[in-house]
Amino acid sequence: MASVRVGVIGAGWIGLDHMRRLTQVVPGAEVTAVTDVDAERAAQAAARFPARTLPTGADLVAAPDVDAVLVTSWGPTHAEHVLNAVAAGKPVFCEKPLATTAEDCLRIVKAEMASGRRLVQVGFMRRYDAGYRELKDVITGNGIGAPLMVHCAHRNAGAPASYTSPMAAQDTAVHEIDVLRWLLDDEIVSAQVLTPRATGRRHPHLKDPQFMLFETARGVRIDLEVFVNCQYGYDIQCEAVGETGVARLPDPAAVSLRSAGRHGRAVLQDWQHRFASAFDTELREWVAGVAAGGEPQGPSAWDGYAATVITDAAVESLESDGQVVNVDLQDRPVFYSP
Repeated sequence: MASVRVGVIGAGWIGLDHMRRLTQVVPGAEVTAVTDVDAERAAQAAARFPARTLPTGADLVAAPDVDAVLVTSWGPTHAEHVLNAVAAGKPVFCEKPLATTAEDCLRIVKAEMASGRRLVQVGFMRRYDAGYRELKDVITGNGIGAPLMVHCAHRNAGAPASYTSPMAAQDTAVHEIDVLRWLLDDEIVSAQVLTPRATGRRHPHLKDPQFMLFETARGVRIDLEVFVNCQYGYDIQCEAVGETGVARLPDPAAVSLRSAGRHGRAVLQDWQHRFASAFDTELREWVAGVAAGGEPQGPSAWDGYAATVITDAAVESLESDGQVVNVDLQDRPVFYSP
């Protein structure tokens, strides 16, 4: 079977890492073209893998040696590139966000529906993590009865000065928002963001930590702690409480050390290592689906739209001193039925 020829738009850190995956980890794929707003950066990436460079995203989408498109450029450019790929009838994998506004997300949804088949997948990699998949199986299999509550935490050791308070929802909590919608097979209908005492380890402009509360259509209550300057490492927690039991996301495997009067294990320091295997599985399954000629089975354009609307509600709550904000989602079309 011929390899899936992938064109990559965006040669920054995540673009380079995905190009490495496609050439060294994922079977049945090759990177044939790359473009970036920085022509020199694109040339360096093309020489490394190797591939040819093209001047624009539109040129790359139209290239005859590109079967599928991978979008890893700056967020505000995503809508343009995804819409071009849909118009060309080419499968497109877009790192989150699908678009930076709900309006642009809906443009993509409508364009994809008009094409008659699903072409878009959004890069919410947690659905491909082994622990989350096991948790999904427990919940779906009625292992804890009907879910009632979910407790989550998303902690980073530190955040740069460029990190802003709205990014806690838009860039950080968005991963929980997507994976919880998937875990519960339920829609989030309201959001509230509260700000407890701020850590002295933050940059002065930042509200950190933030405490986010969500409610689903079936009445499940979710609490999420976002703490991006926790100092000690990268720590992801999720616990679902049901009518008959509790299911908890496992911590990453690590050696337990007893030494010098202490017992413990190391805490991972970044998201790249925590979810490396999930990224591998995500692209492996996407490429296999493209090669088979089927529609993508991962997070859809509708999921990208829903995540954007929900994070918008969370930011609105943050900026209104913690008011509860209803999530104004349109009705999901049958086209995007699970």
